[in-house]
Amino acid sequence: MDDSSSIDVSPDTFQSLGQVVVERIAAHLAGLRDLPVAPDTSPAALRAQLGGGGMPEQGSDAATALTSIADLLFANTCLNGHPRMWGYITGAPSPIGALGDLLAAAANPNVAGWNGAPLATEVENQTVKWIGELVDFSSGCDGILTSGGNAANFVAMLAARRAKADWDVRAEGLAGRRMTVYATRETHAWLDKAADLFGLGTRAVRRVDTDDGLRMNTEHLAHLVRDDRAGGMTPFLVVGSAGTTATGAVDPLPEIGAFCRDHDLWFHVDGCYGAPATLADDAPAALAGMADADSLAIDAHKWLYVPLEAGCTLVRDEQVLTETFATNPSYYAMAAADGGEPVVDYYAMGLQNSRGFRALKVWLTLKQMGRDGYRRAITRNMAQARLMFEALEEADDFETGTCQLSITTFRFVPTDLAGRKDEPAVADYLNDLNAALMTRVQRSGDLYLSNAVVDGRHLLRACIVNFRTTDKDVGSVPERVRALAEPLDRAMRPENAL
Repeated sequence: MDDSSSIDVSPDTFQSLGQVVVERIAAHLAGLRDLPVAPDTSPAALRAQLGGGGMPEQGSDAATALTSIADLLFANTCLNGHPRMWGYITGAPSPIGALGDLLAAAANPNVAGWNGAPLATEVENQTVKWIGELVDFSSGCDGILTSGGNAANFVAMLAARRAKADWDVRAEGLAGRRMTVYATRETHAWLDKAADLFGLGTRAVRRVDTDDGLRMNTEHLAHLVRDDRAGGMTPFLVVGSAGTTATGAVDPLPEIGAFCRDHDLWFHVDGCYGAPATLADDAPAALAGMADADSLAIDAHKWLYVPLEAGCTLVRDEQVLTETFATNPSYYAMAAADGGEPVVDYYAMGLQNSRGFRALKVWLTLKQMGRDGYRRAITRNMAQARLMFEALEEADDFETGTCQLSITTFRFVPTDLAGRKDEPAVADYLNDLNAALMTRVQRSGDLYLSNAVVDGRHLLRACIVNFRTTDKDVGSVPERVRALAEPLDRAMRPENAL
């Protein structure tokens, strides 16, 4: 009996379905520049388009389901691949990476142990080492791919806790000790989440002062560590940023590394965004300090232009991950390769047991781009951030904030208020105006920016991790934003109040 809702399909049907999907994707990519960067929609509108209701009693035709959801997806998605998507640190996804995800899903290996996924395991192993080589971390590094930056940093924190505890922390837990972590307030929020989840408590995170460039003050770091040790705490981890989320600031990584070596602390670098900038022709010198780190987190789905999800934890000591995560229940017994050759079992190196083949899209993109391709693309993105900054500096009605790595921050300041921007009432109004402007920009569909708060100023923020962005795109930012800002200022400004 024919069953139209059967989950299986014939090879011919699969081929025809795949052809429809690939053709729609190709058309979407071809017209990407002309599409709205983000939809102006609402949860209610999307639920209505999806049809509402509960789980269907009867299955539906696969072709109908695929084509209908493709139409909805492309029309109602914030398009990370759009050349003027600069709001978040999510890179434009490589087309070869998207095809890699299709291949990976079709084979569907569980990359937990080598036995169940031999080729996928070796691809991930090679990919991890390639990433380490790409950012000059360590030629002999080891590591694991994760879902993203949070997970990559989590793995590193747990490894640091295991390595620096002078007791069996896996068996005894914290056992009454108060372990402390050091980072600036510019560090991503993963750190508070990890301190909470892993038993340290958020008060264990010591916030190190920053300089005028929002970089870690190592003198204050030394003061905090000294005082905590004197107070009976157990300092164990310092987190340096290779490109902060808000402004792209790079901490003085060589100095932090030297301090950690001298004081027996684990040095971790959160390079989820900025680590690839070490490839650029004009890379910040401080990025060389990544080579001194005990661990490094990097997101391939950020500046390596890989589709979500793809994070990576790199560690200098190849044993530290298995010492941190390995368990040995009888049902995890894995046979060695022929001849007794040692193999990699990723379930013993991280937080997940069931693991998809996320390495394939990363491997394919690295293979296609090569070191030189990344060097040119990343150098170009950094130059485009500077070009945007310079175009905004030349405009009378914009005030520039910061320009570091590929992030530029700025705000709209009406020319008649420029001389009064430090007056409390005007300063408050400019913050309100630029906060509202960010929303207006995001809903416009023309370009997409986010925000950063620097010295109490609400700034607009553009982060360029996009291989489709052109110099013309970034040079047009003052004109595009002004077209939205001027009518908003007229509508918002209180009469006779400023």
